[in-house]
Amino acid sequence: MNGRITRRIIIASGLFLAACQPLGDTGEVSARIAQPTAESRAALRRAVSDELHTPVRLADDALTRSNVLTIERNPPRNIKNLPTTGRVMGRPIHFRLVKNGEQCILLDERGSFRRVLENTTCVPW
Repeated sequence: MNGRITRRIIIASGLFLAACQPLGDTGEVSARIAQPTAESRAALRRAVSDELHTPVRLADDALTRSNVLTIERNPPRNIKNLPTTGRVMGRPIHFRLVKNGEQCILLDERGSFRRVLENTTCVPW
């Protein structure tokens, strides 16, 4: 009986590892922005704002030191425009930058959003 359990664990482990593998080679690699310019920062800001349907402010070094951009929701504010106390219940939104050939592509981790960032140079991360 001990042999059966061991065999099942081995089979389950193999299935788990197989499920973790990518389905195909898309040619995409994780990337970061190299040599950011005003145009590349504007393209990134436009892409994120379009996906979130609201204007966003991003740091000038966004996606230059990492391949992930995390956007947190603004905390609720009172009538005097001061942050209210309490927890912000919304989850942060994660974007990821990949390189495919010469293109820098911004992906929203929540779904199918993909945007090629014009005027942007990126390098593998």
